[in-house]
Amino acid sequence: MISVVAYSRELQDEVIELILAIQQQEFGFDIQAADQSDLLEIASFYQSGTGGFWVALADENVVGTIALRDIGNQQGALRKMFVKAPWRGREFTVASSLLSTLLRSASENGVERIFLGTTEKFLAAHRFYEKSGFERVAESELPPAFPRMALDTRFYKLTLSKAVRPADPSRGSSTPPS
Repeated sequence: MISVVAYSRELQDEVIELILAIQQQEFGFDIQAADQSDLLEIASFYQSGTGGFWVALADENVVGTIALRDIGNQQGALRKMFVKAPWRGREFTVASSLLSTLLRSASENGVERIFLGTTEKFLAAHRFYEKSGFERVAESELPPAFPRMALDTRFYKLTLSKAVRPADPSRGSSTPPS
């Protein structure tokens, strides 16, 4: 059974261990925790404004992470989406559960667009994001506040549809258009 919970400080070591293992061992990136100051300050970096950081747990062990960084103007940057190899795939739904949690929170907090950057190496991630409605965009289309990572070479955007739109007073109805 997988549960997705908001990040808390007690999970920091497991979160860092999971992310570094995937970055270093699976993809061969020469990167350390010290190179990612956001990992050392998750609460202040991600859990402010419309942002958040969530962790997928299986038997109380961290098996996945996802974060939304508030970048202003009703926009967010999806960051730190990682799932431990044995927990990937449709049978576990860890990635889908993490993304659903992030999108629900973003929508509830008025976020209209979510951007993300990834590397060309994360092929499965490309397919996942595209199946989830993200559209590839050029780096030049990213908002100025988007936090670019040196390793990122591929970028995506998702425009969130409004679940409930404010009534249009000129139409004389409080029912949102369908």
